[in-house]
Amino acid sequence: MSEQISPLVTEPVPRVVLIAITKHGAQQAALLAQQLPVAHVCVADKFAPLLAGISNPVQTYSGPFRDEVAQLFANFDQLVFFVSLGAVVRLIAPYLKNKDEDPGVIVVDDAGQFVIPVLSGHIGGANAMAEQVAALLGGTAVLTTASDVGKTIPVDILGRELGWRVESPKINITRVSAAVVNQEPVALVQEAGSPHWWTRPTPLPANIQRFSRLEDVDLDQFKAVLWITHAEVTPARWEQLHERLVVYRPPQGQGA
Repeated sequence: MSEQISPLVTEPVPRVVLIAITKHGAQQAALLAQQLPVAHVCVADKFAPLLAGISNPVQTYSGPFRDEVAQLFANFDQLVFFVSLGAVVRLIAPYLKNKDEDPGVIVVDDAGQFVIPVLSGHIGGANAMAEQVAALLGGTAVLTTASDVGKTIPVDILGRELGWRVESPKINITRVSAAVVNQEPVALVQEAGSPHWWTRPTPLPANIQRFSRLEDVDLDQFKAVLWITHAEVTPARWEQLHERLVVYRPPQGQGA
């Protein structure tokens, strides 16, 4: 019997804007823009001549930059600021909603040495964007999310690049994420989906034990369960694993 190949999952290309409010920042943004041809660039109009050598879409402003932030927040998925971290925090504060809606926000220091994801690191993609920007600039991505620092499973986005959907209440994701990063016993049950979801160079942490069937798990021995399946999850099962269960739904036909 031939192996069934699932269709390649592609995600929309994120809308990226590189933002600078100083002359040196505009020069840095121009250098990065040459390596990110799909990115937009936003600078003060007096610095527009510094962008003459790029082909990227450019938008300029003449008034206070704070007046530009609302439309940037609404129109882009990733905002890369060549602006101080403190200033960025104050600028974006009025527009924050929640991690499911906010764009990714990244800050690059004036020397291009450190790239810091400030907002929406996982769901908004800021961590991945920061790593990409750091690689292009020859800098260092400064990741502070616990799963990245601890080199463990990011519960809220596990399998996202493979097309998996998370099917759990937010409180479950919060509780299970805590169990994962606090190195408590976690059962990972994979009954469906691609087996190629662990892409870190380090081994899966020792507190996470793999199973191929939920029936094989002694549920009393684990603080949390990650269940990758096409099976129905009954109300009784949700009740049994109160706030300890996160379910992932791979595309149909994506075999384990």
